[in-house]
Amino acid sequence: MQRHFTPTLARIGIFRTNIGTMHARKRVISAICNTFEVASCNVDIEDCDKVLRVVDMRVDERSIIQFVQQQGFECEVLE
Repeated sequence: MQRHFTPTLARIGIFRTNIGTMHARKRVISAICNTFEVASCNVDIEDCDKVLRVVDMRVDERSIIQFVQQQGFECEVLE
């Protein structure tokens, strides 16, 4: 019997933030990775939108936004 493999697509969240320092970047990435099931997390502090990228999210975007805001930063979905 042949098995069919249906790959699951990784959910990737892309957010605009105001995370602007290496210290803040490390703190937010660590907090997200310790709180949510994600494959990886990154903040590009060189980009004008300070883009937060969360790969393989197993949580809705609203939860990430609220969490980042609770950490003291602005966060919204980057359209």
